[in-house]
Amino acid sequence: MMRAGFLMDPLRMRFAFGADERAALSGLFALDGAAVTRASDFDDPAGIDAILMGWGASDLTAADLDRMPKLKAIVHFGGGFGGEPLAIERGIYTANAKAVNAVPVADFTLAMITLAAKDVFWAERQYRAEQRFLDREIEYPRAGLGGATVGIVGASTIGRLVIEGLVARGHEVAVYDPFLTAEHADELGVRVETELTRLAAQSRILSLHAPDIATTRGMISAEVLAALPDSSTFINTARGALVDQDALVTELGTGRIRAVLDVTEPDPLPAGHPLFDMPNVYLTPHVAGAMGTEIRDLGRASVTALLRFAGALV
Repeated sequence: MMRAGFLMDPLRMRFAFGADERAALSGLFALDGAAVTRASDFDDPAGIDAILMGWGASDLTAADLDRMPKLKAIVHFGGGFGGEPLAIERGIYTANAKAVNAVPVADFTLAMITLAAKDVFWAERQYRAEQRFLDREIEYPRAGLGGATVGIVGASTIGRLVIEGLVARGHEVAVYDPFLTAEHADELGVRVETELTRLAAQSRILSLHAPDIATTRGMISAEVLAALPDSSTFINTARGALVDQDALVTELGTGRIRAVLDVTEPDPLPAGHPLFDMPNVYLTPHVAGAMGTEIRDLGRASVTALLRFAGALV
């Protein structure tokens, strides 16, 4: 029988892999009982045939892979993982549950777009502070997405789910993504914008969904932020490193725009950071992705991927 080990934060393992998931694996795999965060901590690395990997794991190194000559498969219950290119080079099967994790992120983003467009966060704060009748049309004449454009940066797995949700609701969507072809844009029902500042300039809401790679870091620059219309909202559920955060703080300090931020740089922010106290910022502690009971969906997807691969070997 093949042997599988868990490489992840032990707490996340308990959320992802319950009795049902373990039972599904037990027909083909002997399971190591405890999760470890470093591959070198497996009791018998040389005997490992497959790894179920998740958040909290250290990157896999060439030395780690050298110690696991039988390793045939690595399945990550989030997205990619450190050492994935090395594993692929050695012919090790790799898979991840990023498409499953994309669903709660997209759901969260669509909710934030709706609430931000209706000025809900800012109305709640005003109502709580002033404790009086607020005439919606007088106080918030630009609320809603009627006649407005939502700008999407990155037609990624998550970005496409957000786009599909917006288009299904009849909203106008424009997208910046250098890899999105005109044909695919037509299929999605969106307009392509080839310049990021031009996309920002027309967006009531600008939502970021690009990957965190060298060419995207800092892409939401001071110039892009300055192009946003007055009272528009910038939403980030991707990664904080994609934003010039100092420029964002400066632009928010004018009171001209608003932001909904689930991620920052660093993440979490240090105590006392200006973003904590800005009245035009809705700040959440990186909760858009799978959490709590949603993590079990990632575990199920990981088990399915591993069993599909293992079934082809027996």
